[in-house]
Amino acid sequence: MLSTNDPASALVGFGIGLSLIVAIGAQNAFVLRQGLTRSHVLPIVAVCALSDAILILAGISGIGTLLEHAPSLITFVRIAGAVFLLSYAIFAAKRALRPQTLAPDQHGNGSRLTAVTMALALTWLNPHVYLDTVVLMGSIANGRGEIGRWWFAAGAITASVVWFSALGYGARLLTPLFAKPNAWRILDALIAVMMAVLGISLLVEL
Repeated sequence: MLSTNDPASALVGFGIGLSLIVAIGAQNAFVLRQGLTRSHVLPIVAVCALSDAILILAGISGIGTLLEHAPSLITFVRIAGAVFLLSYAIFAAKRALRPQTLAPDQHGNGSRLTAVTMALALTWLNPHVYLDTVVLMGSIANGRGEIGRWWFAAGAITASVVWFSALGYGARLLTPLFAKPNAWRILDALIAVMMAVLGISLLVEL
């Protein structure tokens, strides 16, 4: 049997990290859309991957235990996240309803600061990222021994880098499909619905 202190822990971390990150959510939808428009992809991928790395290391360092005893903090993040997601849903719905904004060459013209701020908000205002990445992954990692937990972290962080890079830069392969305005309409409509559902679900969980 493999010891929890050997590099096999990195494979476990990679698998668990990927399974949590790949689930379709607000952050992934945003990275996908930016990738399709080829707008500030590198800084957005870097922000998402670096944020995940910080959260993973925080969980392994024991911050997850503190979060379990700070329900008021999670409640605050839920409310802030819900407001942000519902606001984003409104903007996405407006894009879907206004044909003049659906041409591919009219997308992706926002500033880098705006894009990075959106990526940060979608990451850090998501309460599930603290529960899944910090608390859950932290507890799993810390169960693999003093050395194994750091191998686990390395694997999980690698999964994050691989996923966001593939999503951001691989999205351009769908460019022919999104040469049609209706494709943008459908995408923005789906994003609007997703953001609204996520925002409402956060409020319901209060």
